[in-house]
Amino acid sequence: MTLKSKLNLLTVVLLFCTTLSFAQKKSDEPAIISGEVRINKYHDIEELERMQKGKLLELYNTRIEIIIKILPNIAFATKPGVTMTSLGIPDTKDNRKAVKENREATTTYFDNTVEFQKIILPYSDKANLIAAILFYEETLKSLHTYNDFN
Repeated sequence: MTLKSKLNLLTVVLLFCTTLSFAQKKSDEPAIISGEVRINKYHDIEELERMQKGKLLELYNTRIEIIIKILPNIAFATKPGVTMTSLGIPDTKDNRKAVKENREATTTYFDNTVEFQKIILPYSDKANLIAAILFYEETLKSLHTYNDFN
C-alpha cells in the first residue's frame, strides 16, 4: 500500500468515526405495554394439580406480572408493542417521560410484589394457588374479547 492510499484510508476511517460519534440517535419510541408480557400457554385444573408447588409459584408470579403490566393500560392497548404514535398520542418529551416513569413504577411495584410473594406465597394452600392461577388465566383470556366492548 502506498502512503497516499494509507492516508486516504485513514481519512475515510476518521471521517466515518466522526460521523458516527456526532450522529444523533433517535431512541425507539417506547411501547405502552412491553413485548415481554405474554402467556404462551393456558392450563386446566388437571395439569396444575400434577405440578409441583414450586412450578405453581412460578406460574402464579408470571400471571401477576402480566396482570400488573397490562390491566392498568387496557384503555390504550391490550397487546404488547402499541406505541403512543400508533394511538395518536403526540410523541413529545413529556409523553415519553410519562411512559418511561409509568414503566419504571410498574417494574418497581412488580419487583416488590415478587419479593413479598417469595416470602409469603409458599405458605399458601396448593388448591388456593391453583384456583388463583386459573382465575388469572381466565382474566387474561378475557383480554382477547376486550375489543368486543368498543
